[in-house]
Amino acid sequence: MSLVIEAAGFGVVTAGVVALAAVGFTLQFAITNIFNVAVGSQLTLAAFIAYALNRTGVSIWYAMIAAGLFTGVTSVLLNRMIFQPFLRRGTSFFGLVVVGIALLLIIQFSSQAIWGASFVSYQFNAGGVFKWGPLLLNRTSLILLGIAAGTMVAVHLLLTYTRFGKSMRATAADPELASSCGIRIQLVTDATWFLAGMLSGLGGVAFGMTLGAFSVSMGSTFLVIIVAAAILGGVGQAYGAMLGALVVGIATEETSLLVSSAYSQVAAFIILILVLVVRPEGILPGVARYRGIAT
Repeated sequence: MSLVIEAAGFGVVTAGVVALAAVGFTLQFAITNIFNVAVGSQLTLAAFIAYALNRTGVSIWYAMIAAGLFTGVTSVLLNRMIFQPFLRRGTSFFGLVVVGIALLLIIQFSSQAIWGASFVSYQFNAGGVFKWGPLLLNRTSLILLGIAAGTMVAVHLLLTYTRFGKSMRATAADPELASSCGIRIQLVTDATWFLAGMLSGLGGVAFGMTLGAFSVSMGSTFLVIIVAAAILGGVGQAYGAMLGALVVGIATEETSLLVSSAYSQVAAFIILILVLVVRPEGILPGVARYRGIAT
């Protein structure tokens, strides 16, 4: 039983890391109706940007911030230069998914051309181990959990109490009505993509830290976990993505304990399939139903 509880503790840390990327992923969808699977490549790119900085002696925490800002900017550029032109041409929802897959592969193989296909790791001190009953977590895991929790609180405050957050919610609910009320849709869209890209970048570096060693295939590997968390919570719902990340994070860690670490990703895939079959609209179904993805 103690091992199960310990795995649940690791699962909460994993959930925090997944939530960073899943919330960014779902905010993008809520604002622009783009199911951006290229988020997997953003994870990879951010992880290697941080790795390049870390190799020069930059602290991994400063490298994480720099990587997050970099992927935030590149996310805006990808939307403006790639996705928006396709949207203006009337590309369908699933056509944009194909565009996202193409971007994922392009960025992944470009990263491989620059950094190679071998596994790399960051240089940092994981710190001492802290014990609470059966739970054992090192200092780095606690810091990552704190970053994730703080970010989720910040997203909540942004969406609930700021004028920009209200503009985001209005744009997600009805872009045409929001525009007629004076909301600058393009500004809201750019800011949302920057925020989503930055969250994905932070998640990518955090993934690399929790893995210990990672390669250019990391983004593709964790894409299923991110999508599973977003769909479970209700795609387009930030709070749903947080809840979905918690379920998926604990499920993957418990699978690693009870079955094998080689099957941890399978748990996320099974959750994704079950949700699509039983409740495709997710736990919080509002945006998915409104956009016609689920009934």
